[in-house]
Amino acid sequence: MSFGLTGAPGTFCRLGNEIFRDYLDKFVIIYIDDLLIFSKSLEEHKQHVTQVLQRLREHQLYAKPEKCEFAVGELEFLGFRVGRGRLKMNPTKVEVVRKWP
Repeated sequence: MSFGLTGAPGTFCRLGNEIFRDYLDKFVIIYIDDLLIFSKSLEEHKQHVTQVLQRLREHQLYAKPEKCEFAVGELEFLGFRVGRGRLKMNPTKVEVVRKWP
């Protein structure tokens, strides 16, 4: 989306929620333009990623490969470290508070 469009993040978020309605909270979470695909196994993850990429293609939307991470055990999402059934604060975000005078 062009940077000058007012409401573009909200519009894209709504579009994502419409497109992935049947996947939401089953194996996809969407926040603005971030998609998080989660799975219990690597095989299941491969299927989920394929389904999500196919759905994006069907709606003429594309992921930027350099912004993607696939099949990782832990990643940063919305300022948190998420992985293997755990949610924890990102240490780099907390460090600023720890060093506060």
